[in-house]
Amino acid sequence: MESTDSKHHKKENGKRSRSPFDLIVNQIWSNKSFVERWPQSSVSRFFKQSENSLKSGNSTSKNELEGMSPDSETDKNKHTLSDVEDTAGKWEQVAEFMDKLGKKPDHKCLNLNNCQLTTNDVVQFAALLPNVPSLEELDLSWNELPGGALKLLCSHLQHTPQLRVLELASCQLSRLDIPTLGDSVQLLVNIEKLDLSWNSELGGNLSLFAQKLEMHSTLKILKLVGCNLTAEDGVALGKALSVTTNLEVLDLSMNGSIGCGLAILFQELRHVPHLQVLKLRNCGLTQDSVQMLGIALNYVPEMKKMVLSCNGIGGGFKETATHLLNVTQLQVFEIHECTLTEDDVSALTQIIPLLKNLQVLNLALNKNIGHTVKHLIARIRFLPKFKNLNVSSCNLTKESIVELADTLPHLTELETLDLSWNKSLGGNLGELLQMLQNETRLRVLKLCSCNLTGHDMAALASLSSAGFLSSLEMLHLTYNNTVDDQSWMMFLQEINGLKLLSELDIGIMPLSHRECSLWLTDLLHALSRFPSLVELGMHHWVITASQRERLATFNKNNNRNIHFTY
Repeated sequence: MESTDSKHHKKENGKRSRSPFDLIVNQIWSNKSFVERWPQSSVSRFFKQSENSLKSGNSTSKNELEGMSPDSETDKNKHTLSDVEDTAGKWEQVAEFMDKLGKKPDHKCLNLNNCQLTTNDVVQFAALLPNVPSLEELDLSWNELPGGALKLLCSHLQHTPQLRVLELASCQLSRLDIPTLGDSVQLLVNIEKLDLSWNSELGGNLSLFAQKLEMHSTLKILKLVGCNLTAEDGVALGKALSVTTNLEVLDLSMNGSIGCGLAILFQELRHVPHLQVLKLRNCGLTQDSVQMLGIALNYVPEMKKMVLSCNGIGGGFKETATHLLNVTQLQVFEIHECTLTEDDVSALTQIIPLLKNLQVLNLALNKNIGHTVKHLIARIRFLPKFKNLNVSSCNLTKESIVELADTLPHLTELETLDLSWNKSLGGNLGELLQMLQNETRLRVLKLCSCNLTGHDMAALASLSSAGFLSSLEMLHLTYNNTVDDQSWMMFLQEINGLKLLSELDIGIMPLSHRECSLWLTDLLHALSRFPSLVELGMHHWVITASQRERLATFNKNNNRNIHFTY
């Protein structure tokens, strides 16, 4: 019988002989951790492994796999199941909270707008934010957040890294909330829209937020409507534009005291070349500042919508008008109630035909342009995409009405026409409407307080019955006290072809004390011809209890839900 030593000696001889260098490498290899050993060191890759080494390696891998099953695999499945159940439980908490407030839960969008949130609600909601890591939109607007609430919320916003939209309009933010909000925005690396409108404490303190904005900010939409902003705030915001280079929408409307601070802001528009929407309604713009805005338009060639309404810029716009050539993509231009002069309109008239993408023009409440606006109206015919014209309360002359009549056939895309508060339209509406002898796309027609006559009403009824207003959805005839009761009756008897009409207003001026008994029955018959009607304005007509009952009965008997306003 062979000795034990002899057997051991034979076994050793059966192995491949190893060099001293192999022993050194193996010793180093055996001392390394798994992470260090994978991939192999650059030294060992130069030496061929022995067959036994490969077998040993394969054996190890096999043993590792065998070691994972079945018990370890079961543990892994249990762990995964536990994670799923935990996630579901967390979402159920969110769903219960939203349901309590009468809101619909959504993994990506939580809308808590106008929920009258209490302190307890805010504390509970803040604690739930880690449960919605995929949240993209959060709306807390129109909630009077209690003191310190925003700081609590912001401390948990780090758990929503995908948040793109944050709306905090009218939340009564305090001065202490403003820098806290700035700190939070720094953590929201994907934030694109921020609405802080109607928070008056931002006024005089905007720099506390603006200075926190970081370079290469992803912010695209910033709304600061009605925030009581000062000239200093305008300067601070202007400086912040240098880091918000992706900004596309800036709304500073209803900040009447920001005035002279806009001069600096306009200079800084060069940092936001992608700006597409600029709203400056009632911002204290002057003749001088609007001229500086004109120069700044060179920096924002992608501008699509510009609102300058309710600013006293009359007499200074004529120089600005020429700079509109730098924003040829402009689609919406609102400049109503700006005390424009005839010289301003003459300058705009020269530019209008070159703005080929213009779709909306609002010149309302500029009462000194009546004689000149006819030339502007004539040039609109060269705009192939034009859809909306508002020249209400512009003191249009008879010549302007005639020019508009000649232009209408060329406006094949026209959807909205507002001629309200132009008294010269009375007695001339027929002349205007006869130019619409082809089916139009007109959806909104407003003829409020135009001194309309019975002849005008007959022309309107005739045009609709002929099918030329088949797309009309809104018809406002308010404050035309010049139409007598007999004309109203005939109008309601004859009007037809308005199957899409959803809103009709035939209210009259206050204190008129006129009864509707002569034409109420005709109105009820007409309603049957308006299957889409949901709103009927009848302000200031004297309507008795029995007549109101007849209107309610019509709804009930015809399965309609028309809202009558008296």
